[in-house]
Amino acid sequence: MASPLRVTNRASNKTSAWTALQSHHKTVSKLHLRQLFDDDPKRGERMTAEAAGIYLDYSKNRITDKTLDLLFQLAEQRGLRSKIEAMFRGDKINITENRAVLHVALRAPKNTSIIVDGKNVVPDVHSVLDKMSDFSNRVRTGIWSGYTGRRIRNVINIGIGGSDLGPVMAYEALEHYSDRTLTFRFVSNIDGTDLAEALRDVDPSETLFIVSSKTFTTLETMTNARTARLWLVSRFGGDTKSVAKHFVAVSTNAAEVSKFGIDTDNMFEFWDWVGGRYSMDSAIGLSTMIAIGPENFRAMLDGFHQIDEHFRTAPLEGNLPVLMGLLTVWYNDFFGAQTVAVLPYEQYLKRFPAYLQQLTMESNGKHVTLEGAEVKGQTGPIYWGEPGTNGQHSFYQLIHQGTKLIPCDFIAFAQTLNPLGRHHDLLLANVFAQAEALAFGKTAAEVKAEGTPDWLIPHRVFAGNRPSNTILTERLTPETLGKLVALYEHAVFTGGVIWNIDSFDQWGVELGKVLAQRIIPELESESAPVLGHDSSTNNLIRRYRKLREEHSHEQ
Repeated sequence: MASPLRVTNRASNKTSAWTALQSHHKTVSKLHLRQLFDDDPKRGERMTAEAAGIYLDYSKNRITDKTLDLLFQLAEQRGLRSKIEAMFRGDKINITENRAVLHVALRAPKNTSIIVDGKNVVPDVHSVLDKMSDFSNRVRTGIWSGYTGRRIRNVINIGIGGSDLGPVMAYEALEHYSDRTLTFRFVSNIDGTDLAEALRDVDPSETLFIVSSKTFTTLETMTNARTARLWLVSRFGGDTKSVAKHFVAVSTNAAEVSKFGIDTDNMFEFWDWVGGRYSMDSAIGLSTMIAIGPENFRAMLDGFHQIDEHFRTAPLEGNLPVLMGLLTVWYNDFFGAQTVAVLPYEQYLKRFPAYLQQLTMESNGKHVTLEGAEVKGQTGPIYWGEPGTNGQHSFYQLIHQGTKLIPCDFIAFAQTLNPLGRHHDLLLANVFAQAEALAFGKTAAEVKAEGTPDWLIPHRVFAGNRPSNTILTERLTPETLGKLVALYEHAVFTGGVIWNIDSFDQWGVELGKVLAQRIIPELESESAPVLGHDSSTNNLIRRYRKLREEHSHEQ
């Protein structure tokens, strides 16, 4: 394995625990998981934790009891417990935007009180949930009909970022529970192909659009929404009254929603204390609720809440999100691991790694501390993955025998939703086998004992000592999905606290948006614009305009 990247983080190494971990790493990095398991026959039973039906086996990590003690000390010294309390209390911990961070309020029971600016926000949350439930039931039962009186059979969600990744992941994950008489599509990309394909074979008289944009000004979302509106109206002979029967909004900008032609009674609100990547259980999840029904949606919320309460109240030593967050810090900052692979052995979770990419990398992809000082080290790692067993025939080669250290999260379910003979036993056998192979590998002696020629032995050696978590639960239900998402949400927060960064802003997405607004008129101008970019950007703009002009002449 390549030499570990040596990193330090000024935001964290002020603590005695961080300094102790740096020294401790020199010892632990020399230990192999084979030795750790040989020295402690009960390790695989002891290094586990369970909460709300989620079982976490973290024994195949390159840690000792002392590692854990020091990581917990680090969490204490960074004030993790008090910061958890501050988030749940509604303090404005998103300091750069002066906002509370209250995705936990979206799944709080009705009798909960969470105060923001002197107001309990929980009643508003349940008011919107009730409104969503009523609307979803009307669509699902056919009471809500299109402009010509025909029943809605197609639902197209138009959003981007958290307004798309959450809904599409949840729909794919919970498709087993969805109303199969309804078709769901999700449009996010400003590339016209995305919308064109979504509209290609649907009947406008049976199609409902959900436009999700808090401000109702998001460039990609509103461009797609306006094009969808033109498509719809043109098919109703230019009658703009049709818009109100085929479009609803998830937004807070009533004026723009009304101007678009949507009845504001069909506008579903959410709040500035809900970050986009934390919003799938808000009104942003309207398409999810229509798909699986209000009862299943509320079961999902209950799953979120169970992990919320576990995270809020459980001791650090048995706290699942805390354990996962601290282990991420351990590999990221002390071993120099740059990525985490999330490997769900469940086809319905095929979009889960993509969802986690936004959750983790928008949250902890930061280069300055809460105080605005440069972070001298590593913060959020890159998250990626594919469902098993597909990935085994793709990138697992690099994880097993490559030169990069890639911690893995395996996610598995004891029961399948689609029992087909031996399939599920074979699937779970692969989960356990991959985690075992990564941890223990195969030595040269073992390869030689199989009769392998000496020249081939190096190619068939598996170094092992590749760390992983295994997350095992009963089966994939709406409740379970809520638990899994909350597990990662709070693990991300844990890492952010240790790195002393703001996990809830995302200024990094802004610069490109601003520059795009400057370039758009330069591309659309009939006459050649005066360009003031760098030479590369200027050249690309001129080349694009030339190619477009040549193509228009050909037509």
